[in-house]
Amino acid sequence: MSTAQGARARARTEVTAAIKDAARRQLAQEGAAKLSLRAVARELGMVSSALYRYFPSRDDLLTALIIDAYDSLGEAAEAAHAAAPGGDPVRRWTAVCEAVRVWALAHPHEYALIYGSPVPGYSAPQTTVPAAARVGRLLIGIVRDVHGAGGLAELPLTAELRPEAERLAADLAPGLPAEAAAALVAAWAELFGLVGFEVFGQFNRVVEDREAFFRHAVTRLAGSCGLTLRS
Repeated sequence: MSTAQGARARARTEVTAAIKDAARRQLAQEGAAKLSLRAVARELGMVSSALYRYFPSRDDLLTALIIDAYDSLGEAAEAAHAAAPGGDPVRRWTAVCEAVRVWALAHPHEYALIYGSPVPGYSAPQTTVPAAARVGRLLIGIVRDVHGAGGLAELPLTAELRPEAERLAADLAPGLPAEAAAALVAAWAELFGLVGFEVFGQFNRVVEDREAFFRHAVTRLAGSCGLTLRS
């Protein structure tokens, strides 16, 4: 790459980052549904036609922000998982869950973008899936490690749910029992429900010691997936 090409690439990276930062400020002030490329361009002193060279549409900008948010959350969860005691699956599980909570409380508008109300007229493309799956892959990996070592507790599963649980296992967690796959999907939904209740204020005047409550709740979720606490 020539010096001129390198300078252009750096300039494009810097402008792209500035557009995203301005868009995040707009998300915080107006919400995702009111995100406007023209308003972002005005804040940056750009003509809208110039901004379209970076993001051809509002949906393209939304998708970039969504992937960035999922990646930021995933990086936080992965760092917490890497720092947790390797021999204790429940502590690894709770470390991931607590990292999700801490990130969400620090980035409420980005959390709302990825786990809040759907944006009218927007459908997330498949390109968002790898980033969105990062937390789920960590939780699946913890359960898979315990299952591989023969330490997964026996889990209940109704005959009615078994076909769906077997499909979930095949699609999302190959090699895990159907019982574990169904429990993991339920735990994943409950984890983000707990976090959402706190971020969006549903715990106000209900739960006071939210950190202790959250830790207790996600430890129970670990048990629901067949993990047992080690002394």
